Amino acid sequence: MSLAVAPPRTPDFAAGPSAVASQVAELQARIRGMQTTRIDSHGLPTSPGVAELLPGGVLRAGVVYSVLESTTLALAMLAGPSAAGAWCGVVGVPSLGVEAAAAAGIDLDRLVLVPEPGDQWLQVTAALADVVTVVMTRPPASVSPAEVSRLGSRLRQRGSTLVTLGDWPQSEATLRVTDDRWMGLGDGHGYLAARRVTVAVTGRTLSGKPRRKQMWLPDSEQTVRSAGLAGVPPVRSDRHETAAAS
Repeated sequence: MSLAVAPPRTPDFAAGPSAVASQVAELQARIRGMQTTRIDSHGLPTSPGVAELLPGGVLRAGVVYSVLESTTLALAMLAGPSAAGAWCGVVGVPSLGVEAAAAAGIDLDRLVLVPEPGDQWLQVTAALADVVTVVMTRPPASVSPAEVSRLGSRLRQRGSTLVTLGDWPQSEATLRVTDDRWMGLGDGHGYLAARRVTVAVTGRTLSGKPRRKQMWLPDSEQTVRSAGLAGVPPVRSDRHETAAAS
């Protein structure tokens, strides 16, 4: 298992269970020592575009949200709490780099990355939930009902929010990206400038058919927002000129 905390470092988690437990405890102590803000709220602030998708318009503390088919949308859900001063963690997403997190609007000074938790996924995720406000994770292919129950209990006790990449039992809401279209390419020229999607939201507090909303994920200015009635966002001409000249 590897870990990165700003400033990034990667300790050795290849030892036995006792060594892993020791290093997880060290991780918790380090974060507690560095963080000055832990948002204590039943409704975590988030960006306007994401808020429009969520039941109640906020990220609720102590619950789980599932995001399907979009790491970008999951990162956008962390960006609002991060901008408000909260610490965030990402577990089990080795393809995620700090550049992508920063581009999503996440403060790297309050971000913990554990790219490869190995068979200690549950222990590490629960440890982060103890000390950070929002944890994003890609769960293993099979998670037992007992593990679901234990982690859910930990989230409720600590008031942390979990965002999973993939289905999760008892999610507060599940957000699925469909109708994925990129904008910006012309006839043999242009630049992939904006991505328009439809997000379908289902949840325990939503009755009837899924709630659907069109989103820019992101728009031409790299902002996640509602597509509304504005149509295709403007694409700066210098992008077309650069692409056409290449």
